[in-house]
Amino acid sequence: GVSYRRHDAPGLDALAGRGVYYGAAAGEARAVEGEDVYIVGAANSAGQAALNIARFARRVVVVVRGASLEDGMSSYLVDRINATDNIDVRLRTEVVDGGGDGHLEWITLADRATGATEQVATNWVFIFIGASPRTDWLGDAVARDERGFVVTGTDVLALEPAPHWPLTRPPFVLETNVPGVFAAGDVRLDSMKRVASAVGEGAMSVYFVHRYLATI
Repeated sequence: GVSYRRHDAPGLDALAGRGVYYGAAAGEARAVEGEDVYIVGAANSAGQAALNIARFARRVVVVVRGASLEDGMSSYLVDRINATDNIDVRLRTEVVDGGGDGHLEWITLADRATGATEQVATNWVFIFIGASPRTDWLGDAVARDERGFVVTGTDVLALEPAPHWPLTRPPFVLETNVPGVFAAGDVRLDSMKRVASAVGEGAMSVYFVHRYLATI
């Protein structure tokens, strides 16, 4: 699994689960019907959530620290966001405060260029600022990228310095650089970071474990 990075703006962490959410399930979109929703982040997950929530919310504001959406988001998502009338994008902006009486009621936005702040009313903030894999316990045997995500499948063959793969056959899907050791879900490099895909990968790994056992 992974640990989602927490937003450090005062007041937000205390309201986690009460207006402040890390990630967004598809079913949550209907709960925001007719309301103003703020999404923090500029990766694909933030863009997908914005489009989903915009189908029901009155207005969706995507809060981006950087100078453009294109820096961290796929162009097809950027194009769809720009074409959606009820989605606004606030560039060079960050959430610096938030609060409410038992549930989120407001947040403060700051312009990173000028330092100017603005308090806005909202009951919904969805945060997509990345996650850190909990893979330190694996030690040095299982190869990971610089952020700690486990390398699997044919990506193992591209690892440097080579060789990392000891067999003549290529790695099975979801197999790490250690034959017979598989990774599934959010800890895997380039995974979908979704519960459904993690469950599917878990089922796939069982299948490939049986294939591995048949080769030894």
